Amino acid sequence: MDLIKEVRQFLKDNRLDYLLVNSTNEFLVEYADLRENSRFLLTNFSGSTGDALISQKNIFLFVDGRYYEQADLEIDKNSTTVVRMKLGESLSHLLTKKIKSNKTLAMVAKKNSQGRYEILKNAFDKKNVEIRLLNSDPIMDLINAPLGKPFEKKYKLEQIETEITGTCADEKLRLISQNLNKNQTILITNLEEISYLCNLRDFSTEYSSKIEAKCIVKKDFAVLFSSGSVKNIGKNFEVLKLKDFEKYIKHLKVVNQIFIDKTSINAYDYGILGEKTSFLPENKLKTMKSLKTPSEIEHYKKCFKKTDEALSATRKFIEQNDKISEYDIAQNLKENFLTFGAKSLSFKPIVAKDKNSALAHYSKSSKTEILQDGSLVLIDCGAYYEGGYATDCTRVFVKGTPSKMQKKVYTIVLKGFLKAFNKKITKKTTGFALDKAARKVLNTHKPSGFEFSHSLGHGIGISVHETPPSLAF
Repeated sequence: MDLIKEVRQFLKDNRLDYLLVNSTNEFLVEYADLRENSRFLLTNFSGSTGDALISQKNIFLFVDGRYYEQADLEIDKNSTTVVRMKLGESLSHLLTKKIKSNKTLAMVAKKNSQGRYEILKNAFDKKNVEIRLLNSDPIMDLINAPLGKPFEKKYKLEQIETEITGTCADEKLRLISQNLNKNQTILITNLEEISYLCNLRDFSTEYSSKIEAKCIVKKDFAVLFSSGSVKNIGKNFEVLKLKDFEKYIKHLKVVNQIFIDKTSINAYDYGILGEKTSFLPENKLKTMKSLKTPSEIEHYKKCFKKTDEALSATRKFIEQNDKISEYDIAQNLKENFLTFGAKSLSFKPIVAKDKNSALAHYSKSSKTEILQDGSLVLIDCGAYYEGGYATDCTRVFVKGTPSKMQKKVYTIVLKGFLKAFNKKITKKTTGFALDKAARKVLNTHKPSGFEFSHSLGHGIGISVHETPPSLAF
């Protein structure tokens, strides 16, 4: 099947000029299974983020600086054009440049947040561009039509002990629902927040531990809608099938106010709530999740110790073996993670030698990139252990004797790290302040050609990228 041709026929048949093609699924996750990643199916770009825009004449793929090179390697340049987003540049800004006035843009309601839909709607008002929300994804419909049905997922839900989480699900529920009255409810659609609240994890999907579910929180009571089998969450939780969510929400007659987060609820779910929706003034769950309990911190220390052990074993592998490739190192690293207790990796590891190490999200791990004496190797990796919390660690090694330039750059980066690490932190300290401290050192002493083109760091938790989303300038 010529998917591009079929999509363009769909646009013609439905009198649409453009279709925004997303990388995510209905839960708006960062790492969606490639089998439900419409952007990947259309463009062959496998990066975790980045959407595409298709019309009768063009396909534009929008990617940020982490994925410039990967996109160029994976796409068919005869059909797709990569749009390189600058740091801080928004998709809405670029779309308004690419989409002509008085046209119609289609968006899949289940694969775009209500917040994004409203931003784009406001952005296009001046150009008289109509945005039409689709209830189903035409790309997935075209892919699944010959199969008769979509692929079936397998779920493996596990309850995480309070010894690791520090707080039971019932207590978390009490804290976030205590100010609700009997006519109010909170609809939680962010998967990390639901997994955190219920102390549940699902290790069936690669590079993820979060469960696929939706959750309604009432006064001291919650209903979890899940595709997986759940035995016991807490005495104040009820568990129903995910397929029953829409019917349930439409019959919430005693509720006259449903609090939602527009950044995490998809536009389809928002639409079925009707006039009962209210913006969540304070997301207590997000704050609780980002502030790790003493038990979580102790667990994390053990997880990072195991991560260090896996990396140390891989370092020995690099030092003791000749004619090894990036691919060999990546395979050895995965084996070492499993040896030291990992349940799965938290993201696809990056193993990049020499010039490839300058690419922030190099993803190839090539069999033909063979290490030589003096080769620099960057490894960016992480794993999930029994608590379902992601580790994320980057290390740089040199096989043999490092050059003067390698020593110089390594030392500058180390000094930048130490400057941020030793900065006095108070309740008013921001990620911007930490980033600025490190960036000042790097910019002052950087050699010619050295650029620090990404943020200093980010929060971690059930997701490898979690609140705070970035420590950036």
